[in-house]
Amino acid sequence: MTQCCFLRVHSLFFWFWSFHRRMALALCLQVLCSLCGWLSLYISFCHLNKHRSCEWSCRLVTFTHGVLSIGLSAYIGFIDGPWPFTHPGSPNTPLQVHVLCLTLGYFIFDLGWCIYFQSEGALMLAHHTLSILGIIMALVLGESGTEVNAVLFGSELTNPLLQMRWFLRETGHYHSFTGDVVDFLFVALFTGVRIGVGARLLFCEMVSPTPKWFVKAGGVAMYAVSWCFMFSIWRFAWRKSIKKYHAWRSRRSEERQLKYNGHLKIH
Repeated sequence: MTQCCFLRVHSLFFWFWSFHRRMALALCLQVLCSLCGWLSLYISFCHLNKHRSCEWSCRLVTFTHGVLSIGLSAYIGFIDGPWPFTHPGSPNTPLQVHVLCLTLGYFIFDLGWCIYFQSEGALMLAHHTLSILGIIMALVLGESGTEVNAVLFGSELTNPLLQMRWFLRETGHYHSFTGDVVDFLFVALFTGVRIGVGARLLFCEMVSPTPKWFVKAGGVAMYAVSWCFMFSIWRFAWRKSIKKYHAWRSRRSEERQLKYNGHLKIH
């Protein structure tokens, strides 16, 4: 009888071990396919834009990932569910797993590109590293994909605007009305979503008893990184606003002077 119970326990343990091993292999395969896909897309962009720099092609990949991840994470959060503000720490859904694997492959690609070309500073590298660790944590635990997906949506929502700003600058169209609109939308969305809505999400995560403590610590770290970005963005917005104000004052002064001297042309 004892031997029979031992064999049953051993068989059950072996079944669980085999199941988790197969799941881990399946996740690794998805991430590997995602990495190969983003790398192939980058190589394709490099061939199509031979007259452009490598960064141009990399930012096209980043723009593509941003648009794709916004659409997928928005569908998960607003339609497929569960709602991250009320169900943090809930078990991962199959769709969440697929999107997280897709995004993990991208972040591994982009982090490797940034390190190889030394194009980004320590803050961006820290952001990518935390993103990779957070996604891996959610995949390994099999839970908290809900709030990680919500963080993905908030983080990527401003990404296409950031890439558009870079492309406008590279093509010489940044100092225009379009550039001003892109900058305004970027600052407004970053402040409202990543800082404002992000604070609400972090609060829901911290007060909920479901998520693990290290998942909550990761959320605090990501929110701290967002604030570091926010300070830099606000400094940029303030400098640009002051420059625009002085340019407007200068134009007004010139117009008044021309009008006073009687040289203002009437069309």
